[in-house]
Amino acid sequence: MLLLFSNAGKSQSSYSGYLGKFPITLVMSHYSDGVSLAYYAYNNYDSPITINGSLKKGTLELFEKNKDGNNSAILIFEGFEEGNQEIKGKWINSDSSKTYQIKLKKDFDIGYGDNLEWANKELLQSKSTKEHYFKTIITKEKGDFSARISGVKIFQKQTDKLIQTIELDCQLFGVDNVSVGDYNFDGIQDFSVFEVSYAGPNTSSIYLLRNPNSDQHTKSDFSGTSLEFDYDSKLIYEHNQCCAGRGHMNATYEVVNSKMVLIEKKCSEYDDETEDFIETECE
Repeated sequence: MLLLFSNAGKSQSSYSGYLGKFPITLVMSHYSDGVSLAYYAYNNYDSPITINGSLKKGTLELFEKNKDGNNSAILIFEGFEEGNQEIKGKWINSDSSKTYQIKLKKDFDIGYGDNLEWANKELLQSKSTKEHYFKTIITKEKGDFSARISGVKIFQKQTDKLIQTIELDCQLFGVDNVSVGDYNFDGIQDFSVFEVSYAGPNTSSIYLLRNPNSDQHTKSDFSGTSLEFDYDSKLIYEHNQCCAGRGHMNATYEVVNSKMVLIEKKCSEYDDETEDFIETECE
């Protein structure tokens, strides 16, 4: 399956077809400055590969990188236009010793605008675990400018067996709606779905923990703003910023029985007289 995805205020597009003889899914999105965000997956393996690049003067170039961050291949589409229902290109490895033809058909767009509406479109996500890959369910109601994530589907890799469907209500946020991590520090990969972006840099996500005895995932009670997970210390850090950066809240949590337990919480505000931050009581 090859998937290429595009966002940043513009429509995101999902394609399917072939890279050489291999079926793929591709998802991509393009910024007005020419930056393109994309990823694809081979249907037989279902492990998405990030291939960001650029679209300039009708030529779309997307770069596949190895584990060291160096370019291992380039995907080139000449005469590319976002409205095209079919696109053709080439996959060329870094030393040009191998070239495969790419032929893709657009499956759907996820656009913006008050007049658009649809029930459910399933969009492959760019992150996966060792055993599972994910598709968000995108819903668009007429009168709403942007679509929303109404759920997520969990699939078993290689067999494409649907393991679970979980209902959600989340903001659609670019190509990275799903992240992967061991959020309760039990040695098993979990995943999260971006929930909402607040004022300033503050964000929140929904954390779905995997049952250690099955493939099932459960919505956790984890909550907080801009959570960061320290896998060495097995601690969770929360940071909430307000008032144009003049107010900050920092909290530290440990995980007990897959629950966040507060260890420490500190708040500070910028003081005009001292021209520095001073500690204040947290509400």
